[in-house]
Amino acid sequence: MSLQRIDLNLFRVFEAILQHRSVTGAAKMLGVTPSAVSHALSRLRRSLDDELFVHGDDGMEPTARALELAPSIRDGLGRIDDALAAKPFVPSDSTRAFRISATDYGAVTLLPGLIRRLCEVAPQVELRVFPCNRTDVVRHLDEGRIDLVIGWFADLPQRMRRTPLLVEKEAIVVRRGHPLAEGPVTLERLLHFPYVVVEVTGSEEQGTDGFMDERGVWRRVWIDRLLIETSAKEEDVVGHVAVSLPHFAAVPDILSGTDMVATLPERLARRAVEQGTLTILDLPYEPLIVSFDAIWHHRADRDAGLQWLLGEMAEAARSV
Repeated sequence: MSLQRIDLNLFRVFEAILQHRSVTGAAKMLGVTPSAVSHALSRLRRSLDDELFVHGDDGMEPTARALELAPSIRDGLGRIDDALAAKPFVPSDSTRAFRISATDYGAVTLLPGLIRRLCEVAPQVELRVFPCNRTDVVRHLDEGRIDLVIGWFADLPQRMRRTPLLVEKEAIVVRRGHPLAEGPVTLERLLHFPYVVVEVTGSEEQGTDGFMDERGVWRRVWIDRLLIETSAKEEDVVGHVAVSLPHFAAVPDILSGTDMVATLPERLARRAVEQGTLTILDLPYEPLIVSFDAIWHHRADRDAGLQWLLGEMAEAARSV
C-alpha cells in the first residue's frame, strides 16, 4: 500500500481511537462528530485491509496489525507536529494534562513536592496519576496512553529512556514490643516470623530475582531481598509469606496488630515509625540499595513539555 493513496488525516483518527479506545472519545478529542470518526475509520480499514479496532471489554481494542503500526504512526505524527510547532512549551500558560503511572511509594514521597512546584510555576497544568500495579503499564507507555512511569527498574530496551529520581534502601519494620525488638537480630530470627510483602503488580508471576519482564522492561515487583535470596539458596529455614499486597499503604496497620515482619523502602518505613506503633530493626546484613527512576518512551525525547516535567520532578526529588 502506497502512502500516496492514504489521507494522512486518517492517521490522526487512528491515534485518537488508540488513545481513547472509543469513537466518541476520539471525536471529542478531534472536534468532529462520532459519525465522521466512524467514516474515517472505515476508510482506513479499507486502505490497510485490516479491522484495526474491534469491540472489547475495555472499548475499541486494537488488533495485532494496529499495535504493530502504532509506534511508527505516533512517531511520524510527532515529527510532523514538531516541524509545524511555532510555540515553545510555556509552563505558566500550559493547560496540558500529564499522565503518570506511579506506585503509592512514588505518590507519597515524590508527588507532594512536585505538585507544590507546579502550583507555583504551572498552575493550569494537570497531573493524572494511574496505579503502577497494572501488568500492562508498559504497554500503555508504548501506546502513548501514559507519559511516564515512575518506579524501580533493571534493564530497559532501547526504546525506553530513564532518569534517576531517588536512591532508596530497604528497612525491616515490626510493631513496637515485637520479640525481634529485644536482643540481636539475626537471619534465623528474622525468618522465624511470617512476612507481609508488597508485589507492585499484585500477582505471583514474578521471577525469583524479584523482577518481572514486561515487553522488555524489567520491573522490580518487590524489595524483599532476604526472602528472595534465602529461597534461591534453599536454606534450611526459609521465610513464610503470610500476606501479599499490591501496595504499601496497608502494611503499617497490619504490622501494628500482629507479629508479622515487612521490608519497606526506608522513607516509607520512617513515615510508618512516626505514627508511633512501629519500629525499625537493625539489619544483620548490608541493605539493598535501589534507584527509583522515571522512564518514558524515546519518542518523547522531543516533547518539550514532558522534558520540562522531568526537570521539575528531579527538582522535587532533591527536596525529599
